[in-house]
Amino acid sequence: MADKRFFESAGPFSLGELARLSGARLLRPQDEGLLCRDVAPLELAGPGELSFVAGPKYAPALARSRAGAVVVAPELAGAAPEGMALLIDGEPYRAFARIAGAFYPQRPVAARRAASASIDPSAEVPPDCAIAEGVVIERGARIGRRSSIEANSVVGPGVEIGEDCRIGANVTLSHAILGARVTIHPGARIGQAGFGFAPDPAMPLKLPQLGRVVIGDDVEIGANTTIDRGAGADTVIGSGSMIDNLVQIGHNVVLGRCCVLCGQVGISGSTRLGDFVMIGGKGGLADHISVGTGARIAAASGVMRDVPPGATVAGTPAQPIAQFMRQTAILQRLAKKKERP
Repeated sequence: MADKRFFESAGPFSLGELARLSGARLLRPQDEGLLCRDVAPLELAGPGELSFVAGPKYAPALARSRAGAVVVAPELAGAAPEGMALLIDGEPYRAFARIAGAFYPQRPVAARRAASASIDPSAEVPPDCAIAEGVVIERGARIGRRSSIEANSVVGPGVEIGEDCRIGANVTLSHAILGARVTIHPGARIGQAGFGFAPDPAMPLKLPQLGRVVIGDDVEIGANTTIDRGAGADTVIGSGSMIDNLVQIGHNVVLGRCCVLCGQVGISGSTRLGDFVMIGGKGGLADHISVGTGARIAAASGVMRDVPPGATVAGTPAQPIAQFMRQTAILQRLAKKKERP
């Protein structure tokens, strides 16, 4: 459950309100007026608190739960204890996310400008922004309304940040254009020079990196992630994309809309991802390849050639997941045969 020292709840809400905002259906309409004071994990929730059931393997935990209300898929409703209020939804995790967001909305920006912040006179910083201690905003930078920049972050010359953005502590931004409602978590590095060298007998020759990083609206970028600026063309992060911690995105990479990259993913230069691509943790992509719209790449996969739209691949080198699973099963059978006396 949320520690009240760090999180402020907007509740309580009636179950009728929660059903309407989440799109779920109350199993018993007479429960509409019951008040829910908070959300909590299934194992810890008590009366007056709401939880959710992610899938069939949690049915035993649902049967033991003391939660006052639960969001559950229709096929699992019968596993709930008698008297528990049920919100029915085919995608319970999504419905619960909407409910949790209602209880714990993002806090509005409290406008301020710390005395220790260094803001170039040519930079545009509206008065309704929050600029914390030690922030540096260099010449020609433009900050959108209601944006916040946390302690010791650096906004380089000419950088543009859209409205309602949240920039965490110790972030550096250079050669970058950000859309609206972008969230960047602490320690991220956006717009540094890409890894570009020309071979030479004496020593590698550094190529000037002359592009930008262009980030769409509603993007989230995790802590200590790095996104290199383009070498000539821009590096582009499509609107709605979610990027986890410790991700590396090379120069000239283009992400489509609503891509999801898990922790420690690495994408080499000039690779292009379509819309709604998902990459599991530690997935690695070679340079100059294309990943089609809706493709999924399993964790720890090494992708060395194009991935068709809608495909799911796994392994190193990555291959269609059905083929990868067959090969794994064959290897396991061979290993068992070898172990027999």
